[in-house]
Amino acid sequence: QVQLVESGGGLVQAGGSLRLSCAASGRTFGTYAMGWFRQAPGKEREFVATITRSGGTTYYADSVKGRFTISRDNPKNTVYLQMNSLKPEDTAVYYCAANAGLASSDWRRYDSWGQGTQVTVSS
Repeated sequence: QVQLVESGGGLVQAGGSLRLSCAASGRTFGTYAMGWFRQAPGKEREFVATITRSGGTTYYADSVKGRFTISRDNPKNTVYLQMNSLKPEDTAVYYCAANAGLASSDWRRYDSWGQGTQVTVSS
């Protein structure tokens, strides 16, 4: 497994931007598909975005498509989530996760998880 640490969360006004980072330990980062998920209070964990091992293909939830961008830098063992045009409904704890298989929107396919970073969007 790989250890993951998220950073970059915070409080932002609606319409603003944040960039989340997820740093991974180990020398096998490039063998994992990576994903971002989020969970708001009282709600189930929700898929946000995923990226293949090479970074060549990305997938997004409809709710964030066109506003969020997932990317990765394999030499730096880091995956990013650029969030623009933020809305109050984006408020949640955001988690990055590593999947030894293929990129997936199903959180159950992910093997390793970070501790999460809080994103709060005020109206």
